[in-house]
This record gives sequence, structure tokens and C-alpha cells, in this order.
Amino acid sequence: MRGGRWRRIASQVGRSVAVWVVSTVTMLVLAGILPDFQLQSATGDSATRIAVTAALGAGAFGLLSALVWPLLVRALLLVPALVLGLLVFFLNGSLLLLALRINPSGDSEAAPETAVIVAAVMSAVASATGGALAVRDDDAYRRRLYRLAHRRGRRRPPGPSSPGTVFLQLDGVGHDVLLDAVGKGLAPTVARWLDGTHRLTPWRTDWSSQTGASQLGILHGSNHDVPAFRWYEKDSREVMVCNRPTSAAELQRRAVVRTGDTGLLTADGASRGNLFSGGADEQALVLSIATRRRGRENRSRAGYFAYFSDPANAVRTALSFVAEAGREIGQSTRARLRKQRPRVSRGGLYPFVRAFATVVERDVVVSAVMGDMLAGRTAIYADLVAYDEVAHHSGPLSRDAEKVLGRLDRALALIEKVSEHAPRPYRIVVLSDHGQSPGETFRARYGLGLGELVRAGCGLPVPRKAQHTHSGAEARAAVRAALRRPVEEGGERHRLPGRRSEPIVLASGNLGLVSFPDVPHRMSKEEIDARHPALLTTLANHPGIGFLLVRSEEHGGVVLGAYGAEVPLDRLEQDPGPLAAFGPGAADAVRRTHSFPHTADIMVNSFHDPADGEVLAFEEQIGSHGGLGGAQGRPFLLSPLAFSAPAGEGCELVGAEQVHHVLRRWLREADGPQVPLTEEDGQERAA
Repeated sequence: MRGGRWRRIASQVGRSVAVWVVSTVTMLVLAGILPDFQLQSATGDSATRIAVTAALGAGAFGLLSALVWPLLVRALLLVPALVLGLLVFFLNGSLLLLALRINPSGDSEAAPETAVIVAAVMSAVASATGGALAVRDDDAYRRRLYRLAHRRGRRRPPGPSSPGTVFLQLDGVGHDVLLDAVGKGLAPTVARWLDGTHRLTPWRTDWSSQTGASQLGILHGSNHDVPAFRWYEKDSREVMVCNRPTSAAELQRRAVVRTGDTGLLTADGASRGNLFSGGADEQALVLSIATRRRGRENRSRAGYFAYFSDPANAVRTALSFVAEAGREIGQSTRARLRKQRPRVSRGGLYPFVRAFATVVERDVVVSAVMGDMLAGRTAIYADLVAYDEVAHHSGPLSRDAEKVLGRLDRALALIEKVSEHAPRPYRIVVLSDHGQSPGETFRARYGLGLGELVRAGCGLPVPRKAQHTHSGAEARAAVRAALRRPVEEGGERHRLPGRRSEPIVLASGNLGLVSFPDVPHRMSKEEIDARHPALLTTLANHPGIGFLLVRSEEHGGVVLGAYGAEVPLDRLEQDPGPLAAFGPGAADAVRRTHSFPHTADIMVNSFHDPADGEVLAFEEQIGSHGGLGGAQGRPFLLSPLAFSAPAGEGCELVGAEQVHHVLRRWLREADGPQVPLTEEDGQERAA
């Protein structure tokens, strides 16, 4: 035992010496290349003296990085996260200048801008060297993971013998997309799990097939009255947006009131990168608490410290961020030169939003999950939004999106590796909140947006230049929260009409919502026809629209389609009418949304082609989700065989609320958090 301890110490010392030697050589090479970086006096020095100067400088830089950097990052947690990412290079260069200043030889110097370059290269080389030397040493690998993880986890006592559970949400990855990635060899980790340890189960979303509705239902057991990604509430005269922190906080509050339960992660849980907390005590990058002041009850941004406290990782992430932004610019340029169709604009700040989602958000969330596992927490739920963000703009079946899937699979492999070093066994569940359906935009196909079509049907003037609807991608909200900019979606407010008699038209993927703000109740078909006789006919007969849902004074609710089709909701089983193209379950989803208090006056679902799964997004997206039609409504649940089957033989898992009950059951099976049983859970267990 004692001999093993000394061997580990000797191995660690050996790696440290090797990293020091490599850093020294790197410093010598850079001194020979960069004219503003010198390791000798103006009169010249011997080779031995220059080597000693480099060795002392590399040693001082490494020591300062180990001792000072974590303190700097902790102090800079008050700085917005993306600003901190830009400061990484400046801080690293400052540490190098300090190391050169305290060098006993007194002969080394560097220009500030050169110091930034030298420090970045040395950190990257040191990180690569240390990782390569540690790859065969499990104890060294575990220690490296600890440096990436939340430092407070080290102080927790050893975990219990019962297994913990990690829920990893791959945002926007549909069931068939995952199977296709496995078949192409893009997801070897998932393929290996499917060959022996896990089962893959599809499930069906609600009509609102988007992260806000799905994740609220999964984490809090209720997504009642969430008709879309964004909708207008007449009683408060507010536009609710699922990725706005104030809206997310309110939706979470409503779910807790409705269920009487704080969430799936109530006992010893951690929520990472999500829209909602799930009742977890440990939270990082959780949108529903992003507007609160930092304090004990709001530690969301503290998750950045777990990753950026290591200077080498901070530099690597910053470099990867720049590389990813450049990759996006190159890919979008090629698509434009090839006149690829369908295509949407990918300029402006989008390359940086994509880089944040696919690099910064991924690294911070994965690091936080590793820290939770090494700390022995019982239930962890994390959302990785990288695929969803890229698929919106490149397409769900594009090469760009496939490459992101490959990188996410490697993240799964890393988390699996961490479980081998955790103080308790872990079961890893991978799931998605929705899929994505391909197709060009409604505007690209018909030359006008839904808002313009509605105005035309109302006999209102149509502006020549219509405003584009903001993408519903979760990454944008994460960027705003990281920058500490209020995510109040000013664009949503300025789209409200100047006169209250004008309609409010909002889009959520291929789902559109039309509301008349001057009428305090949900208008009926008869009222709409009396006020705007051409509107419902114009919408229902448009080739880009699949069906409408409106309230009827005679039938309670009706689905409208082309050529005068009008089917009451209670007769859809006998005659699905316009819903026939949307497959089984569409009628139930529409009926449920009709029952919501804040359902819009007119709910508009785009055209859907069952042959190729295409829909037409009312937003500027060529991969969309939010309504009915295609792969967007068919996400997946990848679960260990150690858990009971998600659904009985021949039964289909329908709705995010059902998924919530399945996950609660699995936590009980793993002897996890003792989440209070609801009446529905009791009935499920008795069955």
C-alpha cells in the first residue's frame, strides 16, 4: 500500500518535471521565433545561461498559474462569462510577464502583446503534455478531472453504495437522427451502449414540441398552459417566451403550484445548463434563476469557475471558441457560394452564438456534470444545446450537424469515464426533448411571412419589409444570461401592434399564434368571421398551412383546413380531416392544447409532407421544431437495462409529463431522491 503511494507520488513528480521541460523548450523556441520575446541580455549570454533563464521562467509561470489563476478566476466571477473568456489571454499574458519579472537572471523580457501569445502557446503545450502523460494512469486522470470539476465537491464525504443517475439531454436530437448517426459510425459510444447496456425508446411530444414545454414537463411534471415557445397572455398583456428568464421563472412557479412538488431533482440534485431548475440545490447556467442577484440561492454562474479555474483549459476553450466561429464562417460561405437550398442567413453575431453553444456551454456543462459525479450527487440533469443550435441553421441532416453529434458522443464517453472514478456507481440516461424537422422557411417558399399573411387576411396594410422572427434556439438566451444582459426580448415587445385592434402574430418553429389583444377573452370562430370575414378562409386555404385550431361557440373547438374542411374536436377519431397527414396522436395533442387558458385565438400549424417529413418554419430556420409534423415530435430515451422499461409492451410514451413519471420511477428504483409520490405516481406503481 505504502509502495503504491510512493509510486503515485513519483509518477506525479515525473509528469510535472516532463511538463516543465517541455514548457522550457517551448519558451526557448518562441524566443527564437518572436522578435519581441527575449531570454538574454542585450550584450548576449551563453547558451547555458539562456537555458537556465528559460527553465526558471517556465517554472515561475507554471507555479503562478497553479497558485494565482484560481484566485483570479474566483474574483472575476462577477465579470460576465464571455468577457472572462476574452480576458483569459490577457490574464495569462500578465502571469507570464510577472514570471519574467521575478526571474533571478533579470535578462528576460517580452512585449505585452507577445506575452499573450507566448502564454497561450505554453499553456496549450503544457496541457497537451500533461494529458498525454496521464492517459495511462487512472489516478492521474482522476486528479485531472478533479481540477476540471467543482472544487467544493472535494469536501463532500464518500458517496453511498446505491447508484446515482445522470440525465443528459441532447437538445433537438431526434430518435431517427440518433439511429442514423449510430449507423454511420458517428456515435460509437451510443452504439456500444446499444449493443449491451442500454435500450432506445422513442417518445412523442406534445403539440408544442420545443424545449420550454418538454423540459418543464420532464423536470417539474407539468407543462400545462404552455401552448408554444412564445405566446401572448391577454390577462397580463405580456408575451411569454420560454427562453426569457422572467418567463422561465414564472412557468416554473406555475408548475410547482400545479403539482405541489418542487421538481425531479429536489433531493441532492444538480441542474446544469437547463431552462428550469427541477428543484435542485446545485445549479449552473439555469435560465429560470438568471435574473436573480447572486447569492446562496443563485449560484448559476458559479459553474464557470469549475472550468475556467484551470488556465490551460481556459486557453483551450478560448482557442476552440475562435476556431468554431471560423468554422461556421467557412461553412456558411461555402453554402452561399454553392447556392445551397434551403438556406438561411448565418451572419452577424451568429458565428459567436454557435461557438458559445458548441464550445463554451458544452465545456462548462460537461465539467459541472463531472464535478457532480465526483462529488457523489444522487441525480444530475444537464442540457447540451450544441446540436439544436447548429441544426436550426444548417439543417438537422447536414454534415455540420453530424460533426456536432460526433463531438457530443465524445462528451458522453468522457462522462462515462468519470463514472469509473466517482465515489458511487452511476447510471447514465440520455434523452432528447424534441427532434427537428427539415424544410425551407414559409417566407422563402411564398415570399411573405405569416404575419403579413394575417394582416392581408384582416384587410390591413402589409409592410414591404417584414421583420424576421428571432430564432427560438436556447443558446441565444444562454449567451445573454452569460453577458448579464436582460433577456426581455425587446424584439418581442416592439412587434406588439401600435393599435390594440391589430393582431399579434407570433411564431414557434412551424407553429403560429394569432391573438387579438383588444378582446379580453379567447375569440370564437364566429367572432373572428364577423370581424375579419376573409381571415380564416385566407389562412386555411393557403398551401403552406396544414390546419387551424379555433374555438367554436357551437362545437367548443374545431380544426379548419383547405376547401372548407371543418371538423369538431370531438369527432376527430371518426374524421381526422386536416390532421390525417400529421399521424397518430395529433388529435389528442390538439385537444389538450385547446383546453389551455392561454391558447391563442387562432393556432396555425404549417403544411407537412409525410413523404419527406418536411415542414415550413414561420421563423428563419431550415431545421425547426415547435409544432406538429415530422421528426420534431419524435425524440428518444436511451436508458440502462438495469432500469425498468419506460413503457409497457405495445404502449407508447406520450408527452413530457409521462417522461417525468418514468424518470421519477427510475430514481426510486435506484434508491435515489425520495421525491414525494403524487396520486398519478401511486396509480402507476399499483398498475
